[in-house]
Amino acid sequence: MDINLQFWKSDGQTFQRRLRLWINILDPVSLLSSDGEIEKARSLLGRTEDQKNKREVDDSWKLSLVGCVPDCHLFNSDTGAILPTIFRPPAFLPVAAPLVIASLLPHNGVKPAFLWQFLLQSYSAGFNYSNRNATTSKENKMTQKQALLVVGTVTYATCAGTIPQFVMRRYGLRSPPVQVFCRSVLPVPLAALLAAFNVFVVRSEEVVNGVQVFDSNGNCVGISQKAGSKAVNETALSRATMMGTTAALPSLLIVLLKRTSLIQRSPLLVASVRHLSAPLVLGLMIPLSFSLFPQMCTIQKDDLEKELQTATAEKQLFYHRGL
Repeated sequence: MDINLQFWKSDGQTFQRRLRLWINILDPVSLLSSDGEIEKARSLLGRTEDQKNKREVDDSWKLSLVGCVPDCHLFNSDTGAILPTIFRPPAFLPVAAPLVIASLLPHNGVKPAFLWQFLLQSYSAGFNYSNRNATTSKENKMTQKQALLVVGTVTYATCAGTIPQFVMRRYGLRSPPVQVFCRSVLPVPLAALLAAFNVFVVRSEEVVNGVQVFDSNGNCVGISQKAGSKAVNETALSRATMMGTTAALPSLLIVLLKRTSLIQRSPLLVASVRHLSAPLVLGLMIPLSFSLFPQMCTIQKDDLEKELQTATAEKQLFYHRGL
């Protein structure tokens, strides 16, 4: 079992512990680390005799968890693929925050809304693909089928994300209640659904092909489609929670502030509140959503395929959820 998976299996089974770990891992300073530094850190973790002090070990774990996808392949479990810098977990907030803010703005036309939705859904698809469980991938390369799934996801999600602006523009809906609904209410469930949809489709190969399941000693028991489905469902739920909350809280805050005399005297403050609250909520929700489910989740043997139930005597097995 990959050292990252071993770490999450032993240290990431409680929500409080996972939250503390993710707050530390999401430090954007770690993005400055090179691929060579990440490989050196993983090499150090693999040689216990070279681990001189706790701080050095903690820094090595941080780099390994930040920059490396756990390698779940049966015959190559001692190495991991280095993540592109832009798709590492610490890059999610600085990259996604401006895209989320722009996609939630009440645009006057369809084209700006389409552009920002396209950029947001493209980045989300790239992040989901890079941080997937690649158990059944023979090589660290995107297949033609996977490329079509990513392109289709971005296309459909972008079009769906621009529906509120398209409807208002196409049918000339100008009444205040309708505009409030299309610009403040509808984007909340839409953002959550599109985030979940992005995960479902981009990582659908995990449901079709399955993912590896491990016993308590880290030995691979086999490949399970049911574990793959559970991994994708949990990740989709965590991403929907993050994006839905990020869309809901700023809108709710603005509705409440509009009743105050300060906002009534200075309506331009509404834009400032929206621009400041959205990245703040997103920044709080990222570690919370990443911690919602363990990286090494458990599944009961009775919930697996029959051939896997007879392959081990253990009642509870583990699988890598991805991110």
